[in-house]
Amino acid sequence: MLKQLHIKDFAIIDAIDLEFSDGLVILTGETGAGKSILIDALLMVMGATADISFIRAGCDKAQVEATFLLDADKDADLIRKLKDEELLDDGDLTMVLSRELRDSNRSIARVNGSQVRAGLLRELGETMVDIHGQAEHLSLLNVRKHIELLDRFANVEEPLKHYQADYTALHTLRKELSELREAQQDAARRLDVLSFQAEEIENAGIKPGEDETLKQERDRLANAENLSKLASQSLMLVGDGDGRVPPILDLMGEVSEALQDLATMDVSQQEMAGQAEMVLDTLSEIERQLRLYSEAVEYNPRRLDQLEDRLDLLNRLKRKYGGSLETVIAFGNKCRADMESLNSADERIAALEAEELTRLSALGEKALALSAARVMASVALGKGIEAELNDLGMGGARFQVQITHQPDDHGVELANGQRVAFSDRGIDNVEFLIAPNQGEGFKPLVKTASGGETARLMLALKNVLVEADTVPTLIFDEIDQGIGGRLGLVVGEKLWRLGREHQVLCVTHLPQLAAFGDHHFRVEKHLTHDARTTTRVHRVAGESRTNELAEMMGGVREVNREAAVDLVSLAQRRQAALAAGRGLKRA
Repeated sequence: MLKQLHIKDFAIIDAIDLEFSDGLVILTGETGAGKSILIDALLMVMGATADISFIRAGCDKAQVEATFLLDADKDADLIRKLKDEELLDDGDLTMVLSRELRDSNRSIARVNGSQVRAGLLRELGETMVDIHGQAEHLSLLNVRKHIELLDRFANVEEPLKHYQADYTALHTLRKELSELREAQQDAARRLDVLSFQAEEIENAGIKPGEDETLKQERDRLANAENLSKLASQSLMLVGDGDGRVPPILDLMGEVSEALQDLATMDVSQQEMAGQAEMVLDTLSEIERQLRLYSEAVEYNPRRLDQLEDRLDLLNRLKRKYGGSLETVIAFGNKCRADMESLNSADERIAALEAEELTRLSALGEKALALSAARVMASVALGKGIEAELNDLGMGGARFQVQITHQPDDHGVELANGQRVAFSDRGIDNVEFLIAPNQGEGFKPLVKTASGGETARLMLALKNVLVEADTVPTLIFDEIDQGIGGRLGLVVGEKLWRLGREHQVLCVTHLPQLAAFGDHHFRVEKHLTHDARTTTRVHRVAGESRTNELAEMMGGVREVNREAAVDLVSLAQRRQAALAAGRGLKRA
């Protein structure tokens, strides 16, 4: 439910902080005081189109922030979505929607402090608030929501879950079947391509890491002359000498002998003599390896050409089938697997087609059972709403749930043999229809007249669908348009009853309706110290509420104050009767 609302520099509002409770919340005040501006602010924070004309004159930005308390059970899907979007911590049940509109016509949307797109703000806001007023923001006017509302009213959640599990399985099967059929249509060409690719890779006889080994050998052959020269030069210095200067190995031998003699006379130098002997051994090993390497170095142009050809082949395969030889080998293996799959496609397609018929038949039975439950529930829903409309002064109005099917040769079969389309919610297309006046035909709910009549229709729908409707906060802007005092009592009674299951905010000019409020706010204009008009909102209770109701009756006079007291007393008696008769909870 809506817990807090913060508005700053929005239209004629400089700054307002409101805290709301559950039950029926009434907002009253003179025309032009700013009641509808509060609704506009809520619409903006819920993702509606933002207009820079909303920015208070002389300010560079407008800000609106709405804090909602979530219910762990009722808002489970919303909580899951917020966590998926990383917008809600575990254990937290608070959602803060905020919107900032700058004079550059730039709008910034945030959820729990994180910047998001306005579309997500709207999606989240629609799950929490229904607003009926001059700007439509009502989920009941979204035809796609009608089937969801009817299903909750019909209490078919469990059979729907079983149906959807079968639907998902059939969808997965059909996807595989479609891919196999598509592949089969081009099977011959595809087999030729796969065979060529597999054979090209297999004929190459690739070994993992082969290219790196060949590169090293190629580099040695390509530099054979320089390698031989460097090896010979090193060997001459270490072991052979050039006739003028003794080799390093001979000189080191003399050093080692001298140090051995030294160590014989001075035992403290034995470690140094040992080190000299190790150096001599190391030089001898270096000489041996140099001779072996020098003998192995060869200049072989033919072998070099073979290496270049082999590396060229490997590089071409890597360019065609992957960035490494391992990837090329894996690609070849996949080609063989795909060939086997294509060769066995006929058998697989036949098996899937048989399974599809079986699953489609089972799905059809569940879809028909769902449809039957909806048809039965739609009758009860229609009667309930017509009874509510009669109470609200629309006795001639009729309501109907239209359930239709769309022909589809690949759909499920009905009892008459016709095949119809199906979706994840079954075979039914559901839309609410209304005939507001006698003699008129049924029209889609989305095309009904605006104003008080539509507001009463929405109130009737909300009351009948009170348990099916999951939106926690309902807002009615001037629902009293076109109705009198007697009907105002009925509307107030129904709004109060609706407030036992939802949080209901109502903007009204009727004292008969306002008397039913669990909480009451007065909206008024105020002149600031710098002679600017701003809106103020005050909670009224007790004496101040009596005065506000008297003001709504024509002025704070004693006769009106007495009438206001009587009106509140009457409302309380009717509330008590409702609570006793229906087991309703009090806010």
